[in-house]
Amino acid sequence: MATRDPDPPAGVVSVTAAGARLLFVPSRLRELGVALGASVLVPLWIAAPLLLAFLVVILFTDSAVAWALFWVVLGLTVLAVVGLVLGLMWMVPATMVRWIEFRPHENATHLVIARFLRSSTIAAADLERVVIVERFRLGQRKSVKVVLHMGRGEEIACEPGFRAPVSLVGTPCLLAWLTDRLGAARTAVEYQKEIDRNFICPDEWWTASALADLWQVPVSAVDELADRHGIRTYRYTPRGAARDTVTVYHPGRAHEVAEELRRTRTLRPEAGGDGAAPGV
Repeated sequence: MATRDPDPPAGVVSVTAAGARLLFVPSRLRELGVALGASVLVPLWIAAPLLLAFLVVILFTDSAVAWALFWVVLGLTVLAVVGLVLGLMWMVPATMVRWIEFRPHENATHLVIARFLRSSTIAAADLERVVIVERFRLGQRKSVKVVLHMGRGEEIACEPGFRAPVSLVGTPCLLAWLTDRLGAARTAVEYQKEIDRNFICPDEWWTASALADLWQVPVSAVDELADRHGIRTYRYTPRGAARDTVTVYHPGRAHEVAEELRRTRTLRPEAGGDGAAPGV
């Protein structure tokens, strides 16, 4: 008797006559429109301050040099827009995966990978593993993608398109569904968590009071816990506070430490009162 598949994510999996399809890009036109819009807006956003500055100078001075510079900047902006449009018109159809279809319905033996203009078929037995990569920043999920790993180091990254429903699906649900589909081929389906720790600007770092709220500890306990967990500190003067120097804490591991403290409280309730700082 065939086992029942895990409930497919709503709006993410569709059933076809040949198999089950995992959708990453719901609309080709919308995805191309987003890419083209970005290719036009980014150069204009960069060039707009210069163009406005030259226009102000021209209005007040009627300078021939300003006019010449204005046309040069405008021409470079147009060239940048054209270059980006042409590049994206090639890159998006060539690299972005629209959907993967697992065939047949029960115990998929091969996968059809559809891009914008073409499709290819691979045997499920040729897959070394499938990895769901979830990227976090400041404790919030920013992106998720499915990476197919094959022999000789070859891999296919399937990333959700603009506002694609698959980007909202819970990882356990996606893991269960993919594992069920690839069970016959015994392909490993793995989970990988990536944390963005690139916080260059001190304004993005955490203050002691913010960490105290996150960790649910007194402010006085933050320094000790930060030192214990190897969290970097930095002393700087915020904008608009010329005389006030504050200590801020690197946010890269802040949420990981919060999870560790939460697990510790669950397994070993604090022996002290409310003012006691939990440790790990």
